[in-house]
Amino acid sequence: MPTWHMLSFQDSASPSMEQLTMFHDFTMAILTLITIMVALNMGFISSYTLTDRFLMEHQTVEIIWTICPVFILILIALPSLQTLYILDDPFAPSITVKAIGHQWYWSYEYSDFSKVEFDSYMTPTSDLTSYQSRLLEVDNSTALPINTQIRLVTTGADVIHSWAMPALGLKADAVPGRLNQLMFSIKRPGIFYGQCSEICGSNHSFMPIKVEALPMKNFLTWVISFS
Repeated sequence: MPTWHMLSFQDSASPSMEQLTMFHDFTMAILTLITIMVALNMGFISSYTLTDRFLMEHQTVEIIWTICPVFILILIALPSLQTLYILDDPFAPSITVKAIGHQWYWSYEYSDFSKVEFDSYMTPTSDLTSYQSRLLEVDNSTALPINTQIRLVTTGADVIHSWAMPALGLKADAVPGRLNQLMFSIKRPGIFYGQCSEICGSNHSFMPIKVEALPMKNFLTWVISFS
């Protein structure tokens, strides 16, 4: 989960988020190099009044600084296309979960298990223990198995909400009358937090998302507890 001193993304917990983080770092490295080169060039221009007469209207120089940006854009485009391909429904799901946004809580339905349905409300601050996070804890966590192909279907019951989980690289609008889906897998056990990312009313900030990633054996035990 994020803390007050974090400047970058949360630690990745899914292959899609790892790919997004890698693409971000790669692009930022290129942008940083370009920024440094432009800053140095501006510094040299400001410091020296002399001009190289062979540099003015030089055809070779014109060709070089026209072709170089093209290669840089291609260098950025290739991993971008690879990332989009990975994010676009990469597998057939093993488990389907439906998340329904309400004002102001989430409800979940596990389509593969008929009796697994529950509402997830934010835990009031007065009920929190010393080790729990304010505005992020819920009364019923969403349990999901690790190393499993998961499909999350989102919709809204009243207004537009948005189901978002930064550590997994997920975000999808929950629109009334429409189904949006996310395909992902979780690589490691843990507890991950998210929040509604679409302004949906006065209590928009009070409908968090909490996912508990469990080994398959523990997940099945959790499912059996509903029967």
